[in-house]
Amino acid sequence: MRKFYCTLLLLAVSFSAIYSQTIIDRDPEIAAMVKEVSSDSLHNYIKTLVNFGTRNTLSTQTNPKRGIGAARKWVLQKFNEFATASNSRLTAFIDTITYHPDGKRVDSTIILGNVIATLKGTDPNDHRVFIISGHLDNMRTNVMDRVNDAPGANDDGSGSAAVIECARIMSRHAFPATVIFVTVSGEEQGLLGAYYMAKKAKKEGWDIEAVLNNDIMGSNNSSETNIIDNTRIRVFSEGLPAYETEKQAKRIRALGLENDGKARQLARYVKEIGERYVDNIQVVMIYRNDRFLRGGDHLPYVENGFAAVRFTEMNENYYHQHQDVRKENGIQYGDLPEFMDYEYLRKNTAINLANLANLAKAPAMPQNVTVEVKKLSNYTSLHWDKPATGNVKGYYILMRETTSAFWQKKLFTTATSADLPYSKDNYFFAVQSVGEAGNESLPVVPGIEGR
Repeated sequence: MRKFYCTLLLLAVSFSAIYSQTIIDRDPEIAAMVKEVSSDSLHNYIKTLVNFGTRNTLSTQTNPKRGIGAARKWVLQKFNEFATASNSRLTAFIDTITYHPDGKRVDSTIILGNVIATLKGTDPNDHRVFIISGHLDNMRTNVMDRVNDAPGANDDGSGSAAVIECARIMSRHAFPATVIFVTVSGEEQGLLGAYYMAKKAKKEGWDIEAVLNNDIMGSNNSSETNIIDNTRIRVFSEGLPAYETEKQAKRIRALGLENDGKARQLARYVKEIGERYVDNIQVVMIYRNDRFLRGGDHLPYVENGFAAVRFTEMNENYYHQHQDVRKENGIQYGDLPEFMDYEYLRKNTAINLANLANLAKAPAMPQNVTVEVKKLSNYTSLHWDKPATGNVKGYYILMRETTSAFWQKKLFTTATSADLPYSKDNYFFAVQSVGEAGNESLPVVPGIEGR
């Protein structure tokens, strides 16, 4: 088992400091769950999804063996199977809305449906929600073609399979916070299912702390080069917030936080936890909300003020995306299952699972985190309040130089304030809550105190 070493600094309110070495090890429960992720299970899920012929959002909803309707019912059936091992904590349903022609990618009235499984948290006072998402629908070259075959093995059978596999494993475990597993419809028609869910969440006041969107994350090669790489996965995240940017602009400028929005903090967290638990994989942070000319189901959550990121394979093959199945000039087109790398998909699914479990086991984030700027000083004084829920062992103070992409130090304390011998002008800081088993909350960047 790999171990992760950090220099920890124990700080007391009295300014005294004790320096010691410690080890950040894998949580045994999460490590065991990660080992359960099965490439065979993922292969079987995708085989079943491909066998529905097409999963175009506009396709039949009445045929028991073909189309988006049959695919939704099958996913619901899988979620309900997993529910039997959850002591009634996992419940599932198809959340539907009637969608009318929009003059764009919907030309008839349809029932839009997201298949949702909710693993209810065990702490009645903990209202945090963590979401893993993939889109169930797919398309041929013509997005309006609802009749002909469209395998959709990778786009987005891979993301849907990851959601189903995480639900299978996590349903057997209990977490203080709530985890939602969702396969959405209407992504290829304009992110319709994700917009419906994100707007509903905002309207109803869901306390969503993180959304992990998985889309095209199960193949290992590109269409232009001979690169084959199943050791890296991209995570896209926005820097400046899309939600209430003008309202937050003054604070962002004052603190230099152009690279520290909620989604970017989530991406850093995903990298650290994913690489902690999953061997032979590197999480590559991409400083963009999404790829050029494309968009994914994390965008509606970002636009509604939630932290959301997108997982996508390192090298996409455009011969196998949004293509009719055919062979031209010796090139095989189409999103076929034979182009999948199920070991790569296993690792990428495991990264999702490790992050969801670590987040849902951790205490809530510390509250009212501030940095003192009342006077000129080469020290940094941080203050915070304990989290609203969860059993706290202590807190990590995170540090990095202003030019660093990642957090460079983790400083541990059991206090709720710290005076650090580092200039606040030269570093960025954040604070995480740490649970009894060592699980960390998302980091909170301090606001300004004393101005």
